[in-house]
Amino acid sequence: MASNNYVSFPVVEGKASRQAHCDLPDGTFERELGKEGFFGPATQMYHTHPPTAWTNWEGPLRPRAFDLNRLDHDGSSPIDAKVVLHNASVSMRQWVFEGAMDHLVRNGDGDEVLFIHRGSGSLYCDYGHLEYAQGDYIVLPRSTMWRIETAERTDMLLIECTNGSIMTPDRGMVGRHALYDEAMLDTPRIDDAFEAQKDDAEWHVKIKRGNEISTVTYPFNPLDAVGWHGDLSPVRLNVKDIRPLMSHRYHLPPSAHTTWVGNRFVICTFVPRPFETDADALKVPFFHNNDDYDEVIFYHAGDFFSRDNIDAGMVTWHPCGFTHGPHPKALQLMYEQKKTATDEYAVMIDTRDALHMGDAAAAVEAPDYARSWHVSDGPVRAPAIRRDAAE
Repeated sequence: MASNNYVSFPVVEGKASRQAHCDLPDGTFERELGKEGFFGPATQMYHTHPPTAWTNWEGPLRPRAFDLNRLDHDGSSPIDAKVVLHNASVSMRQWVFEGAMDHLVRNGDGDEVLFIHRGSGSLYCDYGHLEYAQGDYIVLPRSTMWRIETAERTDMLLIECTNGSIMTPDRGMVGRHALYDEAMLDTPRIDDAFEAQKDDAEWHVKIKRGNEISTVTYPFNPLDAVGWHGDLSPVRLNVKDIRPLMSHRYHLPPSAHTTWVGNRFVICTFVPRPFETDADALKVPFFHNNDDYDEVIFYHAGDFFSRDNIDAGMVTWHPCGFTHGPHPKALQLMYEQKKTATDEYAVMIDTRDALHMGDAAAAVEAPDYARSWHVSDGPVRAPAIRRDAAE
């Protein structure tokens, strides 16, 4: 019978630190090779050059960036939202809309997460009325009927958990109230606004199943519930209500910021937090080969300290199979930051299976992103740790 255990034999070879992400040997850059999205066996290697200091890149496997601000938006329905990245377990689309939807939609292919990048308004669904604003996550159970009425133009990211359910992460030893207290999750209400939207006009419901669309017509508005009870419901959480895990002596991996869990993917949220204060601790993301997952980051707002020339509304995609990490300018601040805290909001999606580019992404790709780690004035040198401060 095959063993489920990885071979484990911790070894130290050559010049190395005894502690990951801290106290690097002078003049080195750390690279982590890991399994299972930072939860499996891992090795830290120490290099004299940044592991991303390539000078050229050929072939289809490469780091990619997309500017979703440049997408054409002509759909009056989230059903029409353009696919950016996808695989059998997850689909990421973007939808921009202004006004009041004149029909309802329901996704029969899986639970869906709506992330409100910009805008505000009201969402109406089977369960009632829910206001939304910039920075909200709204989790919709599979086949929930819904529509929106905007108070201002709304840009949203749609993340479909295909044939699966969105769940909350295992908080382990930090306890159930870490990251966000579930008391902060809001649910739709059968309030005056919900009652006011009921009518006897003809309504159409567009249903997506197997990526095909069917339309059901009602001689009344089917959002006509008068009450409900149970523990299955849409929920809303704003990024400002997330209280991130922090360590002043150790740079935590992205998995520490997991917000939602799907089948074969996770959704993490980066929100403002203090920088590490221990002098010998890394204060930028460490180089890593996360070779079981593709990594996607949607940049929502703020100053994205580990990336150059990346603005709000852009997406980066780092398929597994190569090392990735901070850009050269960020490396100069790997031990001493000019600010006391980060100032960024971003949504990360890590997928267990390889992603594929949608037509929408191909149309707005930044073709030279893979070369953005290249510096023309010679190799990047690692800044020295202030040993006196560390001691």
